[in-house]
Amino acid sequence: HLRGTLLNGLLHHRPALARLPRAGSVHRLDKDTSGLLAVATSERGLASLGAQLADRSMSRRYLALALGEIPGPMDIEAPIGRDPRHRIRMAVLAATHGRVARTSVLPLAVGQWGRRPVSLVECRLHTGRTHQIRVHLQHVGHPLLGDPVYGPGGESPIARQALHAWRLGCQHPAGTGGREWLEPLPPDFRDALEACGIEAGACLPADADG
Repeated sequence: HLRGTLLNGLLHHRPALARLPRAGSVHRLDKDTSGLLAVATSERGLASLGAQLADRSMSRRYLALALGEIPGPMDIEAPIGRDPRHRIRMAVLAATHGRVARTSVLPLAVGQWGRRPVSLVECRLHTGRTHQIRVHLQHVGHPLLGDPVYGPGGESPIARQALHAWRLGCQHPAGTGGREWLEPLPPDFRDALEACGIEAGACLPADADG
């Protein structure tokens, strides 16, 4: 993509980022996933945040709206790699063909869409594989609503995968201690919850509901 990307926007906002790899981007979000990203503004910051991402000490939590009722917390540990039949997709594979991947899932609320139960969950990444949350939830039978690649198909209360990076935590590269950021739900996600009969304010911490 020659234009209209996050990279373009970062370079326009702060041209000096051109001297850093990927304009300082520490990690990525899937296309059409909303929420928080870490961007470094110095080589020191990029090295520090990149190391925290690699050693899994950076905290990344997402909100997701998934098909079906998820009755309790679960840890999904299943290797992920390129789908051998559909090269634009990822899939759960045998350990010899996939990379270690782990996602913790915490149910927050249950609603209904099209006479089927749906669950609002918080997903915590312990690893950072491509499409990890989307693939893991599909693997256990709870695909994300609105997901054009791994979703259940049919009508959806949201026009993209229902995935929002809402909490990001790390140690500040300057050595001034831990930091955490919260990003309120965007309007389309909030509207989707309302359509499913889920009240965001009743199931999220007050500071996150904003």
